[in-house]
Amino acid sequence: MNKKTIDKDRLDRVVADARRNAEQRDNSYREQALKLFPWICGRCGREFDRSNVQELTVHHQDHDHDNNPADGSNWELLCIYCHENEHSRHVAAGAGTAVSGPGGRQSGTTYKPFAGLKELLKNKE
Repeated sequence: MNKKTIDKDRLDRVVADARRNAEQRDNSYREQALKLFPWICGRCGREFDRSNVQELTVHHQDHDHDNNPADGSNWELLCIYCHENEHSRHVAAGAGTAVSGPGGRQSGTTYKPFAGLKELLKNKE
């Protein structure tokens, strides 16, 4: 084989790989969401364009990354800041507040800081 044949074969592989990667990106839920929805953060309303769209993320509303319906009903576009905030709130909710656990039972804190407040106020009067 001569050098021109090797270069052409290499170029053909690079082009084929680029096309395959583009198809995979087009089929990803992020690319689907960017085609379905306007490029605006669903929380803060910040608008995005091609120069900064990499800062726009797809948030799974039910927090299940395997739940990707084609209509986008489980997705919302959020800027990186609002997305981080959303996940921080979700983690915090599971750490200390009463949330449903397995079997529907409540888990989390049982402390009630204002439990006796009504009686205290009544006694003051």
